[in-house]
Amino acid sequence: MSTAPLALHRHGPANGLPLVLLHGFPLDSRMWDDVVAQLPDLPVLTLDAPGFGSSPAPDDVAAAVSREPGPALETYADAVAATLRGQGVDRAVVAGLSMGGYVTLALAERHRGLLAAVGLLDTRADADGDDARAGRLRMAEEAGRSGAAAVAGMVDVVLGETTRAERPEVVDRVRAWAAQASPVGITWAQRAMAARPTRVAALEDLEVPGLVLRGAEDVTSTQEAAETMARALGGEAELVVVPRAGHMSAVEDPAAVAQALRRLHASVA
Repeated sequence: MSTAPLALHRHGPANGLPLVLLHGFPLDSRMWDDVVAQLPDLPVLTLDAPGFGSSPAPDDVAAAVSREPGPALETYADAVAATLRGQGVDRAVVAGLSMGGYVTLALAERHRGLLAAVGLLDTRADADGDDARAGRLRMAEEAGRSGAAAVAGMVDVVLGETTRAERPEVVDRVRAWAAQASPVGITWAQRAMAARPTRVAALEDLEVPGLVLRGAEDVTSTQEAAETMARALGGEAELVVVPRAGHMSAVEDPAAVAQALRRLHASVA
């Protein structure tokens, strides 16, 4: 079967074990720019989700890499694996933030041989509750009517209280990125996230080094959720809490996130 690869962006050296970074919703791979700038000596690959950034539309990706009916994060995970293997990458350290974390969990379930280590940032391994699922589906419908305006209010949720109060330039940057999200990408991603299952079990037998990280002011991915994932990963997992940061820790404190990712990469490289 042919593939419709996701947009992949290379940073740093061409050789060595890659660090693959998967972005959060409703942004694209640019959210990693400040983290990548702190890791100039590491081979880093960033990818855009289906329908975000420079990646193909979700239907094109799904037709090429997956038999999943309807929007599914499994499709995104399969596309990540196909894209990496198409570039000759059979093993990598993979870290995802928020939606990217959900996809990292799906990789652990479907493509675990690809994972040399995993990073789960501002994410969770359980399925949505009824209210959260309904909210995602409402946003998916709204995106069909009003486009990126449907996600405008998310900026006040995904950024921490300290960032919103003291760093207007970060707020403006995230708001501008969110405004560029495509309606089809928003709709597909929200429906895919709403349909995701609990994947704690995918971590329990993974037996690779792990990082679980969250912003201390993240109101979406709780400390309890982080501790659940760290326990599932076992004794080799590092649990990091970044002060004065919310759900977009990689944008709010890129230095702290880069340091944690460097340690994760060093644990296997």
